[in-house]
Amino acid sequence: MYDLIIIGGGPTGISIAIEAKRRGLFYIIIEKGTLVNSIYNFPSNMTFFSTSTNLEIGEIPFISHNDKPTRSEALEYYRRIVSHYGLKIKYLCKVNAINKVGDNYQINDNSRYQAKHVVIATGFYDHYRKLNIPGEDLPKVKHYYDDAHPYIGMNVLVVGAANSACDVALETWNNGAHVTMAVRKENLYPKVKYWILPNIQNRIKEGSIKAFFNTRLVSISEDYVVLDTPDGVEEIENDYVLAMTGYLPDFEFLSHVGIQLDERDNRKPILNPNTLETNMKNIYVAGVVVSGTSTSELFIENTRHHSKIIIDDILSKVN
Repeated sequence: MYDLIIIGGGPTGISIAIEAKRRGLFYIIIEKGTLVNSIYNFPSNMTFFSTSTNLEIGEIPFISHNDKPTRSEALEYYRRIVSHYGLKIKYLCKVNAINKVGDNYQINDNSRYQAKHVVIATGFYDHYRKLNIPGEDLPKVKHYYDDAHPYIGMNVLVVGAANSACDVALETWNNGAHVTMAVRKENLYPKVKYWILPNIQNRIKEGSIKAFFNTRLVSISEDYVVLDTPDGVEEIENDYVLAMTGYLPDFEFLSHVGIQLDERDNRKPILNPNTLETNMKNIYVAGVVVSGTSTSELFIENTRHHSKIIIDDILSKVN
């Protein structure tokens, strides 16, 4: 019987585990994949938009070669933290259900993992926003960007207008892809990072990257895509569609657990803002999942305090 089970072994889950261990709680992290699974599945050459200082947790300095760390540097950093604190983590264990057993909770049916308190820190990277159009299931459609090499010499359509879409469009173009962008609104997202926005705007202006604004991707076929543009329907040759349309929390899982979502406020979990406890007694949510569909509101740097808020509340009940 654990005092606390933490679902999710990302930076938020690790931070909560550190706080729990420091303050004498018997805890375990349950992680469906590997350590910081989302970061592990980021593009291989990815550089964070945040500085290394803003990604620090557990009072362990994050030293990177440049101001903004790379994916590989982040993976090493979090490995070192887990090793330093000797955190208890169960990997490759997917949580499908949280069942009430008396006054406690059990993870999955007939599981040996039971706890008095549960924190859900599952992020949102595993659940992409679907296009819901014909052809979306074709192998050529990627909702996760990997590396520029496969797209050399290919006709690539990048769907989206925010940081990831602009970054992917530039990287694939720089490595020899023929890039087109489909943007639903009349402009790129105005909060695209300052070192990316002028670059992508200049590439579009000079015609190196063709951008269709106020445009909707209608369908995808093996050799072409169909766009609904202000000038009419356009059919363009295409080898790959990179749908950088963003990601969402696992709302189905949250609802299955019994956590209520505020349908009037971006499906944010209904919770006590002072404790992060949900409508389900002793079940908390932490990290970016708190933002519901407003996934641009919360990041590692502005959710690091969640660990102290939650552990303070748990200890107030235990004591």
